[in-house]
Amino acid sequence: MLRSRRLINDDGNASLEFVTIGLILLVPFVYLILAIASIQASAFGVEGAARQASRVFVQAPSEALAASRAERAIQFALADAGLKDAKPRVEVSCSPNPNNCLNRLGTVTVDIFLVAPLPLAPRVLNADLPLGVPLHATATEQVSKFWGAGG
Repeated sequence: MLRSRRLINDDGNASLEFVTIGLILLVPFVYLILAIASIQASAFGVEGAARQASRVFVQAPSEALAASRAERAIQFALADAGLKDAKPRVEVSCSPNPNNCLNRLGTVTVDIFLVAPLPLAPRVLNADLPLGVPLHATATEQVSKFWGAGG
């Protein structure tokens, strides 16, 4: 009888159970917050890169210079967001003339596609599991009606 009472008595185990369950729930919750913050920062970086690239593109004096300035603006904006090593896919489209982007009152659209890496994810697993979140940002700017006026 004394032995069974000793086995049933669990005084002092509640605090240990509380700490164990708390840690089991806390670690994934902290990682979720870190992941969401990282993805949001990457999304802001990609959106800012597209916006700045379209702005500098329409202000350039030539298309060759516009492309190089836009590329530099994208790299700067991504590095500012902590994505210095990112390899974005950039697409520039123009209307109304797709062959000549810098027409007065024409529009230039910059699309940026990027996979934002998840925090603390080892790169060796990237072949088997998608360890990032695909992001896409689009920005459109209009070329000034005074472009090329030589003022």
